[in-house]
Amino acid sequence: MHFAVAPLGASFRWKLGLGLAVVAVGDWLLYQRGLAYGSWGLLALALLAALLAGTPALRRSKAGLPAALAACLFALALTWDPGPLAWTLFWLAAGMAALLARTGRFDDGWRWAQRLFWQALRAPFAPLLDMRRIAKVRAAGHGRRIGLRRAASLLTMPLLGGAVIVALFCAANPILASAVSSLLSIDTSLVAQGGRAILWTIVFAMAWSLLRPGLLKHPLALFEGRGELRLPGFSPASISLSLVLFNAIFAVQNLLDAAYLWGMAALPPGMTLADYAHRGAYPLIATALLAALFVLIALRPGSETARSPAIRWLVTLWIVQNIVLVASSIQRTADYIEAYSLTRLRIAALAWMVLVAFGLATICWRLLRNRSSAWLVNVNLAATVLVLTGFCFVDLGTMAARWNVRHAREVGGRGAALDLCYLNRMGGSALLPLLELEQRRGLNPDFRARVQAVRLDAQQRQPVAMGLIDMRRQEQARILAAMLPRPDLGGAPRDCDGSVIAELPAEPPSPAPAPAPAPAPSPPPPAQSPAQPAAPR
Repeated sequence: MHFAVAPLGASFRWKLGLGLAVVAVGDWLLYQRGLAYGSWGLLALALLAALLAGTPALRRSKAGLPAALAACLFALALTWDPGPLAWTLFWLAAGMAALLARTGRFDDGWRWAQRLFWQALRAPFAPLLDMRRIAKVRAAGHGRRIGLRRAASLLTMPLLGGAVIVALFCAANPILASAVSSLLSIDTSLVAQGGRAILWTIVFAMAWSLLRPGLLKHPLALFEGRGELRLPGFSPASISLSLVLFNAIFAVQNLLDAAYLWGMAALPPGMTLADYAHRGAYPLIATALLAALFVLIALRPGSETARSPAIRWLVTLWIVQNIVLVASSIQRTADYIEAYSLTRLRIAALAWMVLVAFGLATICWRLLRNRSSAWLVNVNLAATVLVLTGFCFVDLGTMAARWNVRHAREVGGRGAALDLCYLNRMGGSALLPLLELEQRRGLNPDFRARVQAVRLDAQQRQPVAMGLIDMRRQEQARILAAMLPRPDLGGAPRDCDGSVIAELPAEPPSPAPAPAPAPAPSPPPPAQSPAQPAAPR
């Protein structure tokens, strides 16, 4: 039996070595260290270092180096607080750096979204695709055929000799022996080894897809959105009439919001400000998005409608009203938070509303300044990435927990009663705010005991530190907890809000069954009469 070896260049062999080195680093970080703090960030830095070492064109690329620096920033974010958002942004930035080394320039976000999507789909199969190319080279007859017997004779002496020399050095050097022992630590469990092999495969596929990226040659061009687009019912007259009507309807809604949200008028009987705020926050955002879509379709730069001064002013007024509408949605959400509490999802919703308002402003600017669709996409993508980058370094759970603790009704704030069950579900994110609350003076003793119970539960469920933020949080929690008296909560079970679970009353013993009545005495048998003489026949 023979197999073919394709003639591999020095660059290919160098990238193969870098990929295997990243696998060794990933095994040490994620398997041997057991996901200790900073493991994901260090793995990301190892991937980035391999990319820079294996791609000389990237080191000379004016467009690729900023992407590599962005990937380094997200790798640091993974070291600080590992999570899916930071990892996704790192992978996108690293993929852009690898591809920019080939393309040399950044054109528009739409094309790069397609390239990065193709890169993500291709990543798990990148090693298999290169193996297939090598097999094609063999089929074409450009490979050198090596028999298994010759291969065995070629590799036996180097492997055995190297193993003997390493064993001798380990016997003479305890430091080297410890390093080799930790590197070759083997768990005989079949499940563990299977998981380790899967880990090696995934890490190598990630490294290989960056070292040998596949460039999508013909991404779909961005629809420019210029000139006339003849659609039924979209004449200049109908668009003008629509804009007049839309502005009037939006003016009514904005005036109502200004009257009720800013306290200029009393709400109808039976309706609270929280009900009014919660009902309209998200539908109004959907209305603003529909307005943006209408402007993009009906008022394209260079079209007859966009050239009309009256229509341009009507559009500008309508977009301004949409931005005011989004501001009202933000105010509604803030009022709802004031009435109830702050959550991670509501923080994300506020950020989303700000991005929608920014997108509306850029649509108006594009129309007035005759900007391209690529400009519109790029500037909105940049704003979105900037907001998401901030989220990588901020713990939204801690932000929400700290706001709820400071504005809770139990500490004299104007917010709602503190939802201790929600803080309990947050786990480590709520640990420091709970400790700060526990240190407050003048708390109700029963409420303080509940806070202590929730804090102890969150502290016991604190996961293994995977990021520097977890290490910092645990250290601060240890210092703050040492300043508090030792809690004495008893041994009674407690609910998620720290309240004692009332024990169900014991069922009273069932009454003993009443004795059955004694059976009535049976009547005595009738006395037998003396035998009578037989009657004569």
